[in-house]
Amino acid sequence: MSTDEPPLPDPQTLFEGAPCGLVVTKEDGTILRANLTFSYWIGFDSDALIGRRFQDLLTMGGRIFHQTHWAPLMRMQGSVAEVKLDLVHKDKHSVTMLLNGVRREHASGAFYELALFGTTDRDKYERELLSARKIAEDLLREKTAAETALQQAQRELNTAYEKAKRRATFAEQMVAIVSHDLKNPLTAIKMASDILARGEHTAKHVKMLGHISQSASRAERMIADLLDFTLARVGRGIAITPASVDLHAFVSLSVDELRITFPEATLLHQRVGSGSAYLDADRAQQIIGNLVANSVAYGDLKQPIIVTSRIEEDQAVVWVHNQGAVIPASLMATLFEPMTRGTTDSDARSVGLGLFIVREIARSHGGDVAVSSSAEEGTTFDVHFPNIQI
Repeated sequence: MSTDEPPLPDPQTLFEGAPCGLVVTKEDGTILRANLTFSYWIGFDSDALIGRRFQDLLTMGGRIFHQTHWAPLMRMQGSVAEVKLDLVHKDKHSVTMLLNGVRREHASGAFYELALFGTTDRDKYERELLSARKIAEDLLREKTAAETALQQAQRELNTAYEKAKRRATFAEQMVAIVSHDLKNPLTAIKMASDILARGEHTAKHVKMLGHISQSASRAERMIADLLDFTLARVGRGIAITPASVDLHAFVSLSVDELRITFPEATLLHQRVGSGSAYLDADRAQQIIGNLVANSVAYGDLKQPIIVTSRIEEDQAVVWVHNQGAVIPASLMATLFEPMTRGTTDSDARSVGLGLFIVREIARSHGGDVAVSSSAEEGTTFDVHFPNIQI
């Protein structure tokens, strides 16, 4: 050993101050020696421990374990390792320790050399591990339950989706069938009324025939609206076939036809700008018809209904203006939703789908519709069509 190294403590000091409890006993457990560390841990003086049996320091459970387990092991195999025992402190509370022991033969007999370690930090660590494991297991159970619930919800959603799809398809088919079946008798009614109107009739008969023709036309519009509504609701949208058209010419033609349909109203057509528009003329004519029907139903028929067609650089615009009652602000947000405005007893209205279909046709063109309404300016519906090929 180098003379420069500090000297080690003497064996007595090492024994007494060891970082673990050290106890030497006879085979029957009588304590021959105990260091200060062990004495401090259980609250006894070292001298008070001499002559006591080690097993008497144990709890009842520890004594049973001593008799049945680790004492026989010491006799048979000569050692034990990491045996967990509860010792009784002088103040009567339990102190948990881990025991390592060996049996050694000496000239004077066999002795047990015991090393005991405090478990406070180890127990805390084990509790933290158990707590973490419990949290992990709880999270796993929650995750499994959530995944199971999600799968069940997904199955229910898929089932509901399939049912809804079947219902939508059925509704679409029913509306198409009914629309087709109703068109034939309506066409027959209109043709018959037109033929009858060609002859000589009294004023009363002429009026009645006019009512028949107007009612048949209104029923045709209702059927067309219902079919368009169904197509829009099931997600297919309203089909369009756009082409380059003379905006002013077809709007003028539409207004002429609507004068016949609504003889009680004064319809005026205004033109702004020049050029062609790229849109589906039939669908655009349907927009004008629905907006004029709306104006007839809610506007002041003593004032003219003005239809304006306007060509701008990047869009075509159709305005329909009427004077009448102001649309309440509370209705503006839902005005273009189906069946949200109007009365069911109006002869000019259909089933409350006109404005909804106006919006859907405009959007099918890539455009939209807006409305403004005031007591001073009246009510104006403004439909924009992008003047580009979509």
